[in-house]
Amino acid sequence: MLILAIDTSAVASAALVSSEAPGSVLASFSTEDTRSHAEVLAPGIEEMLAGAGVTGNDVDALVVGVGPGPFTGLRSGIATARTLAFVWGKPLHGLVSLDAMALEVAESAAAVPEFLVATDARRKEVYWARYSLADGRLPVLEDGPHVSFAADLPDLPAFGAGAGLYADALKAHPDFAQEQPDALYLGKFALARLEAGSGLLDSTPLYLRESDAQVPGPRKRAL
Repeated sequence: MLILAIDTSAVASAALVSSEAPGSVLASFSTEDTRSHAEVLAPGIEEMLAGAGVTGNDVDALVVGVGPGPFTGLRSGIATARTLAFVWGKPLHGLVSLDAMALEVAESAAAVPEFLVATDARRKEVYWARYSLADGRLPVLEDGPHVSFAADLPDLPAFGAGAGLYADALKAHPDFAQEQPDALYLGKFALARLEAGSGLLDSTPLYLRESDAQVPGPRKRAL
C-alpha cells in the first residue's frame, strides 16, 4: 500500500509512505515556516512525487492531518488533499495531527506510558491531547484534542513545540521542545491502522475555535 500523507496543522509537510519501503517512508518533505503553506505545499508535493518516480495512479490512498490547527494553515492542507483525491480518484482519510507526534514519541527513547502532545495555538494557548502507550502498539488517544492555557493541562510529560513554548508551566521534554506534527509520522500511523483493518476519520477539520477573520454583518441603513 502506498499512501500520500499531508499535514499543515503547524508546518507544511508531506510524505510518501509504503508498506514496501525501508522504514515505511519512501520520500518526504517539511518546511519550518508556519505561515506559507499555500505557497509551498503543492510545489513541494509535485517535486517529492517526481523525485520518487511516483504518479497519482500509483497512490492507493491519501491521508490528511485534520488538526487541530490554525484555520488558514489547516485549510490549505485539507483543500489540497481533497483536490488530489478527487482528481486521482483515490480514497481520502483523516487523522488527528497530534497523532503524528505521538507516534514520533512512541518510537523514541523518550517514550513513557502516558504523556501529552502540545502545539502552539497562539493567544497564549496550546492544542493538546493525552496519549497512552502499550508495548508494541500504536499510541492510544485517551483525551482530546483540546485548546487550553498551558497551566490548565494535566501534570504529565509533555512533548511538542507547544510544550517547549510554555516549559515553565509544563513538563516539557527538551528533545521535543521544537517539534511539530509531521506528515511522515502521520502517514506511518495511518498505514499501520489501515493494514490492521482499523478505521480512520474523514477529512472534516478540527478547528476547535472560530477563525479570527469574520464575515461582516449586514450594514444598517441610515435613516
